[in-house]
Amino acid sequence: MLSRVAEGVFILNRCIERAENIARVLDVNLQLELDLPGTGDERWTPILAALGDEAPVVGGDVLHHLTCDAGNPNSILSCVRTARDHAASVREILSSECWEQVGEFCRMVEDAAAHDRVASAPHEFFTAVKKASALFVGVSYLTMSHNEPWHFGRLGRLLERADATSRLLAVKVHLHLPELSDIGSPYDEILWIAVLKSASAFEMYRKAHGRISPRRVAAFLAFDRKFPRSMRYCVVKAERSLHAITGRPIGSYASQAEQRLGRLRLEMETADLDEIAERGLQESLSAYQGQLRKVGEAMRTTFFAPQVKAAGSRRAG
Repeated sequence: MLSRVAEGVFILNRCIERAENIARVLDVNLQLELDLPGTGDERWTPILAALGDEAPVVGGDVLHHLTCDAGNPNSILSCVRTARDHAASVREILSSECWEQVGEFCRMVEDAAAHDRVASAPHEFFTAVKKASALFVGVSYLTMSHNEPWHFGRLGRLLERADATSRLLAVKVHLHLPELSDIGSPYDEILWIAVLKSASAFEMYRKAHGRISPRRVAAFLAFDRKFPRSMRYCVVKAERSLHAITGRPIGSYASQAEQRLGRLRLEMETADLDEIAERGLQESLSAYQGQLRKVGEAMRTTFFAPQVKAAGSRRAG
């Protein structure tokens, strides 16, 4: 399989997932503004930090910056445009339904940006983004062979989703409490419910645990075995796709990507929540995010860079 195709499918899925996750974070933050005290500008600062964006913007400008700003490479508009461009570069391996869904997704976002629908009806826009992303995932699952390209796509999507879930938890920590054990704010439960809802996890959490408990919410989103947006679930499934690509059994780590992803999966499977609480949730989340970045870098050097290296070696010869 060509490195160009593998990277194109990987980035396509990663950008679709990123657009959805930005919509999730922004939607929950806008809803929190209705329930919690403080100015809107104060609440945008941790959102920007959690999304890895240090742009000096506030208030309504932040909403535009993260949704419809074509100059911001991490806005929803830029993400779906990048997804469309990469879909075009690997058109030959996508099903017609996948290709059409990417195009429809991009046109919907561009139309909303052109007519300023985000500012006038943000919740409706974010809901449309989440539904368009879910439809893309469902269409790709049902209309594409589950071969190497499909697994590269799933890898990109799951790595992005694991990182996004860690950032949703980081938003909660930034917004109110610096440590998992620091409980007492009258708004604490509202914040934890908002975090669950932003990951579409509220109902599943209630079925599994009932009452809202900060420790249980953090454990559910980070380490639950069955919930598809938990960090652990994403990492486990991503490792399965990686080994489906390499053809080696799980536990056999021949490449750097396999080593790093396997190490992260093992760490998440053996995580001790008491130890995490003792050293601070924020520090643990930052460590997981760092490891996820390293997995992404290893994917690049293992699967996407060899083509460039090979071309360089031929020129040198």
